[in-house]
Amino acid sequence: MLPKYKRILLKLSGESLMGDRSFGLSPAMLEAYAQDIRRITEIGVQVAVVIGGGNIYRGMNEAETGIERAQGDYMGMLATVINGMALQASLEKIGVKTRLQSAIKMEQVAEPYIRRRAIRHLEKGRVVIFGAGTGNPYFTTDTAGSLRAIEINADVILKGTRVDGIYSADPEKDPTATRFSNLSFTDVISRGLKVMDMTAFTLCQENNLPIIVFDMHKAGNLLDVVTGKQVGTLVH
Repeated sequence: MLPKYKRILLKLSGESLMGDRSFGLSPAMLEAYAQDIRRITEIGVQVAVVIGGGNIYRGMNEAETGIERAQGDYMGMLATVINGMALQASLEKIGVKTRLQSAIKMEQVAEPYIRRRAIRHLEKGRVVIFGAGTGNPYFTTDTAGSLRAIEINADVILKGTRVDGIYSADPEKDPTATRFSNLSFTDVISRGLKVMDMTAFTLCQENNLPIIVFDMHKAGNLLDVVTGKQVGTLVH
C-alpha cells in the first residue's frame, strides 16, 4: 500500500480527546488515535501533529474570568503541551518513536521547537508533536498547524474533526446541509464556510497547501486519506 502523501501535518482538536467525557482526556480516544497514527507510519508516511487544548482550558471571555486575553492564551498553550505529552505516551506505549517540541521552552518535558531538528526527526521516521501553539498569544492552534506544516514542507494538512467533511451548513443543526467533496480556497471564502480561522486559512492559501477535513473518529479513515481514497473534503 503506497501513500499519496509522504509528509503530513495532522491537526486535532483538544475536545476530540475528551471522548464521551465532559473534560480532560479519554484513554480510549488516545489509544485509538495512537493506533491510527501507527498504521500510517508503518507505510512510510512522515507524521507531524498539532493538538488544541480546549479539553483542558479554553481562552474564556475576559469580562467573565478577569483573565486578560494574552494570559488566557498562554494558559491554553500549556494545555496543548499536556495533550501532546499524553499522545506521546500513548504512541510510545505501542512502539512509535515520538518527539514533542514546544514553542515555549520547558526543557524537562519537551525539546524546544527547532525547524531543522523537527524535519530531521521526520526523516528518521519519528512522529513529531508540536506543542504550545506558535508560542504567541492571539494565534490559534489552527494557525500553529498551518505555520508548522509550511515550515516542515508538509504535502497536506489533515484536519481531523467529528464530522465527515465540510458542509453547506452545520449538519448537526440543519438536516438539509450538503457535503462538499472538494472546494477551492476561493469557494470557501465566497460561501463563508468555516474551515479554520482566517489567519490559518490565508497561510494555506498563500502557500498552496491543501487541507483535507475528515472524520477522525472513524477507525481507518486516516489510512484511507493518506492513501488517496475519497474521504472528507479537500480544499485546494
